[in-house]
Amino acid sequence: MSIYDCTVKDRKGNDIPLSNYKGKVLVIVNTATGCGFTPQYKGLEELYQKYHEQGLEILDFPCDQFGHQAPGTDDEIHEFCTAKYNTSFDQFKKIEVNGENEEPIFTVLKEGKKEDIINGLKNKATMKAVEKISTSYKKEGDIKWNFTKFIVNREGEVVARYSPIEEPSTMEDKIKELLF
Repeated sequence: MSIYDCTVKDRKGNDIPLSNYKGKVLVIVNTATGCGFTPQYKGLEELYQKYHEQGLEILDFPCDQFGHQAPGTDDEIHEFCTAKYNTSFDQFKKIEVNGENEEPIFTVLKEGKKEDIINGLKNKATMKAVEKISTSYKKEGDIKWNFTKFIVNREGEVVARYSPIEEPSTMEDKIKELLF
């Protein structure tokens, strides 16, 4: 199964086939508005503004599975993100990324890349602590926390998976490599 075989729901509940994004470089991320990593919205928006015209799309999937840090309705989450971080990339309906109710796109992403890129010993130690408090991280490949970032190339292949601790700017070289 390819990501292009998946259909997701936008924040209004409309079906969006991911085949609409064929030929684009994608960053797909599970987010939360009440998380310590929430300020990463700023870095995601900066990447989007810098590379959108060259073919980058960022797909934001709010998720409340990690510490219930994505409270509120889809509209409330969208209002928060646009007001606080001026986000303009596509935001979808709140979903689950692990377990029996996980969104199929995240099954495909996790099968494509099972391990996070984590730079530095401090970041690795922080993620070990996060793994211990994550109640939905149960098996290899599961997402450990909010703001796990996947990069998908123009052919729909998952080429990288970045840990929640990694700032969006750490993805820039990979994004440029895929765009140019």
